[in-house]
Amino acid sequence: MTTVLFSVAGVVAVAAAVVVVVSRRIVHAALWLVVALGAIAGCFGALRAEFVALVQILVYVGAIVVLVLFALMLTKAPTNPLPTLTTGRSPFAAVVAGVLALILGSGIVLAFGNEKIEPVADGSAEAVGTQVFKTWVLPFEVLSVLLLAALIGAIALSQRKKED
Repeated sequence: MTTVLFSVAGVVAVAAAVVVVVSRRIVHAALWLVVALGAIAGCFGALRAEFVALVQILVYVGAIVVLVLFALMLTKAPTNPLPTLTTGRSPFAAVVAGVLALILGSGIVLAFGNEKIEPVADGSAEAVGTQVFKTWVLPFEVLSVLLLAALIGAIALSQRKKED
């Protein structure tokens, strides 16, 4: 059952990621990003890594996508379709992406074969919390300072007066 749930969530994540890339409206791309990141949280949930799945939803689906949409509104980026951004290289890029996907997919199949996906043992909130706050406390704090600096930078940019 774990393999089926993981596979379904993985297919949804890949399909939504493709729609994110090919979407012509940036707001639609951001909303499909919510679907892709939610499906990845579903993959973590299928593996019984509840804490990681909830963090995925809170941090990525909640905070990062809201930050992207906030940045779009703050910078007054055009939300209409922008056909001028696409070039004549799109078919070539699709072929390269397809070949890369085949290479990576065959590598995964050759590496793992017919192994079944087993739930993780260390995905509980207690195990992950112990690792984060004992082993990884310095990178955790550096990341929080970096996010604070990004927030201050966004506020500073929004307060800048327009030049005539």
